[in-house]
Amino acid sequence: MAFPKIGNLAPAFTLKNQAGEKVALKDFRGSKNVVLYFYPKALTPGCTTQACGIRDAKKEFADLDTVVLGLSPDPEAKLQKFIDKHELNFDLLADEDHKVADKYGCWGLKKFMGKEYMGLLRTTFIIDREGRLQHIIDKVKTKTHHDEVLNWIRENLS
Repeated sequence: MAFPKIGNLAPAFTLKNQAGEKVALKDFRGSKNVVLYFYPKALTPGCTTQACGIRDAKKEFADLDTVVLGLSPDPEAKLQKFIDKHELNFDLLADEDHKVADKYGCWGLKKFMGKEYMGLLRTTFIIDREGRLQHIIDKVKTKTHHDEVLNWIRENLS
């Protein structure tokens, strides 16, 4: 799987969020930058650390006209539990069949404790107001992810 090309329009998608409402990438075109971050599994330690960093930086993202969307293969009900448990303040999207992850090159071979399996690869895409892919982070550090993304947007899109 290959990532989409920087400078091209980001692959379109419409998915349901934690409340069952449809969210489409095109909804933000012309008005907001989008941080689309793919994470493997709600309610796990690394994913919780990453999500809580984004939650705590909500004002900084808003000040940069940027919306954050988290995407995982979890069902809507589990996403709602994740939001409720950690008071998350942004949408999480359910990509249960991993079709969007496939489009973005984020579904692939993983290794854990000597076993190989197919799964979601933790990756972040920064998309500008015109819907063009501007930056990809494929070596995500969950503790500092929000700072890395904010710094990149400040330096390149504000």
